[in-house]
Amino acid sequence: MAVTGTTLVLAAAPARPQSPPRTARAPRTTRPAGPYRRLFSLPGTRGFTTGNLIARLPMGMFGVSAVMMIAGQRGSYALAGAVVAAGLAATALVAPLTARLVDRHGQARVAVPATLIAVLGSLSLVACVRGQAPAWTLFASYAATATTPNIGGMSRARWTHLLKGEPAAHHTAMSFEQAADELAYMLGPVVAAFLCTVVFPEAGTLAGAVLLLTGMLVFTSHRATEPPPAPAVRGRSPLRALGRLLPLFLALGMMFGSLEITSVAHLGAHGLGALSGPVLALQAAGSCAAGLLYGTLRPRGLPTCLAALTCAMALPWAAAATGSLLPLALALLLAGMATAPVMVTAMSRIHTMTPPGRLNEGMTLAVTAIFAGIAVGSASAGATIDRLGTTTPYALPAAAALLALLLGASASATRAK
Repeated sequence: MAVTGTTLVLAAAPARPQSPPRTARAPRTTRPAGPYRRLFSLPGTRGFTTGNLIARLPMGMFGVSAVMMIAGQRGSYALAGAVVAAGLAATALVAPLTARLVDRHGQARVAVPATLIAVLGSLSLVACVRGQAPAWTLFASYAATATTPNIGGMSRARWTHLLKGEPAAHHTAMSFEQAADELAYMLGPVVAAFLCTVVFPEAGTLAGAVLLLTGMLVFTSHRATEPPPAPAVRGRSPLRALGRLLPLFLALGMMFGSLEITSVAHLGAHGLGALSGPVLALQAAGSCAAGLLYGTLRPRGLPTCLAALTCAMALPWAAAATGSLLPLALALLLAGMATAPVMVTAMSRIHTMTPPGRLNEGMTLAVTAIFAGIAVGSASAGATIDRLGTTTPYALPAAAALLALLLGASASATRAK
């Protein structure tokens, strides 16, 4: 048979090694998204959360800014403290009414004008302080800021609206909100003190007003996530529905107020007053971190969380007896970490007990009870410090935590019946 040249060439060529057959690649296994990533993948959540965080920072700024501004210009801490105290009292009266209007007419419709009134009150306070106006004008101006909407409550209401029927995701959202609260009250005073001392005395109040208005406008502009207004309904009021739970929040406020005042006084008595801010910030940081972590875990019962808090609140009392900074700072860090699970669980209880259509009002009542408790705890700690020194008053937050445990256990037992 004749063989063509082409065939000869092909035959002479070395055989190419055959590549092994390709095997199908196994599909990549993607890690399931974490609870917070899933939370903020929902449409609109990042937008309203951005506004929420901007508007929440001034909550930790206004009190400190007002005290530093008034005391710096008028030379009287007594006057400054009285103005702030009067503002808190006005807030206790006005805030639940504002929250009721928010529930009935919608967040954007009520929160924006209420915020404008509060901002005008802050600007009036600055003008009266700068213009050496009579003292009563300071009280009137700061009282106008009581219309400030409860941005934390409105944000929690949005999560509740978006996450109906998803208890695990709702728990994560409430944990995030608690961490945001702690972050605001940790950074707010630091930012306010910096602005009032480095820039000019009125800078803290002015910056807080700008942040509040900006954040509220961003928050309310995201209408798709806003809960629908609830019509006026007759039935049990939130105050009556939460009657057994509000004393718990009062006791927690007493714990917060007495612990803060006692820590400031104790550090000052040992020549460490300059470290009061960082040490208290460490406590808030512990609560912030614990809140975020708690959001990834299975929620515990309220009595369990309160029992852990009661044990943790005994640590600063024991550490203060050593007279050393490091044990006290560590004890305050652990005490702060025990706070977040309690607040998250208690706020979730508020959600379940508040009558339909009154959620903002119910949460605002809880916050008002905390503020009232802080006032009582601060006053009690101050009187005890003057009489017994700065170590024994650490028994007050421990006792308040124990009282909260008893109240929480009683409320849980009543609910179980």
